[in-house]
Order: sequence, then structure tokens, then C-alpha cells
Amino acid sequence: MGEVFALACALVWASAVMFFRRSGETVPALALNLFRVVASSVLFLLTLAVMGRNPLAGAAPADVGILVLSGVIAIAISDTLFHLCLNRVGAGLNAIVTTLYAPFTAMSAFLLLGERLGLRELGGMILIIGGVVVASRVAPPPGTSRRTLVTGILYGVGSMVALAVGIVIAKPVLQRMDVVGATAVRQIGSMLVLLPIAALLPGRAKYFAVFRPSRTWRFTVPGMVLGSYLALILWIAGMKYTETGTAAALNQTSTVFTLVFASLLLKEAFGRRKATASVLALVGIALVVLPL
Repeated sequence: MGEVFALACALVWASAVMFFRRSGETVPALALNLFRVVASSVLFLLTLAVMGRNPLAGAAPADVGILVLSGVIAIAISDTLFHLCLNRVGAGLNAIVTTLYAPFTAMSAFLLLGERLGLRELGGMILIIGGVVVASRVAPPPGTSRRTLVTGILYGVGSMVALAVGIVIAKPVLQRMDVVGATAVRQIGSMLVLLPIAALLPGRAKYFAVFRPSRTWRFTVPGMVLGSYLALILWIAGMKYTETGTAAALNQTSTVFTLVFASLLLKEAFGRRKATASVLALVGIALVVLPL
């Protein structure tokens, strides 16, 4: 079942990215992530209440601490950087940059969990990085400078580093906790960190303005439900019930879904250079995470 969860996560996440891209046209990256985290935390609390579960019951304090740290790294930090990247480079290029998730996850699992990393995996990483380099040479979206494009890609790289580290450190704990409970702890933990940070930043009013009902909610609310609630549960379930590499490979099919959706729904150009970058990245992913 883990493979089904991971593939479903990819499809749901790609759908969410379309809403995030439209939201990002008017909502700052930190504000959008703050809305996602707070609103989805409320959904998780309601879900736990309906299920009659207390995720902290019987959980070791160390495990709870690891899940909170995982949430801060992979949600509060990674998702904010993700939106900074998405807003600058568009959904299609962002999808190519996110292929770095697979090699960064493999590298993190090697360094932190002692999982195997051989020449085939290293070769795959080189191909993926090559794909991102090719993507950086794609013509920027209309009205975007080359400097903004490169800056956006760097934000995306940072996002994938944080995402990979965040999920790998939580992997052992996921084996000891139920999916919804572990996901809720990560999300609520990131909220408890992100809220006070946003409240202390200069110009905080613009970050909290996103909570006032507006036309933007037609994009932010569906994006939150799909990307920060449903996709997150499916992502954690995939990681829990199958191997890290297999889950990462199936998660990464979101790249294909996102490129297709961005072309059809957002009318983003899909030229030869972007196609080359996609092929390099996807072949690299196969080498990194799929068994021979």
C-alpha cells in the first residue's frame, strides 16, 4: 500500500502546486506558508478529535521532539523556500528543481541512517543536478530577470535540502507512530514556531492579512487542503509503509504531473530545453532510487 500512497501523493501535490502558483501572484511566500500551516493544523486537530486519538499518548518525549524538529525543517523552512522559488520561476521550472528531493533524500539517508549509496546513485545525482543546471538556462517567465530566475532556483535547492533532512530524521519515528498522529505533530510543531516568527517580523500585518476572507481564498484554501493536509498524510503514509527510496521515486512523479498541469492549466511554455532538463532529472531519479 505504501507505493499507492506515494503515487497518490504525487498527483495530489501537483494539483496543489497549481493553486499555490496562482496564490503566489498576490500573497507573499511566508504569508502563504503561514496560512497553510495554521489552517491545516486546525484540520489535523479536528481529524484527531473525530478519530478520538491523542497522538502524544504513549509517545516518547524524544520521538515527539524529533517530529517537531522535522516539521520545523521540512515545513516551516522548506515550504517557505518552496514558495519563494515557485513565485519566481513558475510551476514548470519549480517542478524540475524539486527533482533534487530524490538525491538529497538518498544522501541524507546515507549520512544520517547509514543507508547504502553506490556509484549508480552518485551517477543519478549528477544527472539530476545536470537537469537543474540545464533548467537554469531556460528563458525566464515573462517579466522575470535572469537574476530572479537564478535566485529562485537557489531557493528551490535550499527547500529540497531542508525537505530531505526533515523527512529522513523522522523516518525511524514513523515506524513507531500512526500516520495521522505523526503528521499532526509535525504540522502543529511547525505552526508553533512559524506563528511567533511571523508576529515578530517587521510588516507583520501583511503576513496575517491572508487570514481575512478574500478572493485569494479560492486558490489558497484548495491548495492548503490538497497540499498541506491530504498530500502530507499520503506522503507520510508512503514513507511509513514502503522503503525510503521507493517512496521518493514515486513521490517524484509529481514532476511529470506538474509539468503537464502547468502547460495545460497555467499555459506555461514547455520547450526543448525544459524537456531536456526533465529527461535528465527523471533518468537520474531512476538511477538514484530504483533497484536494478
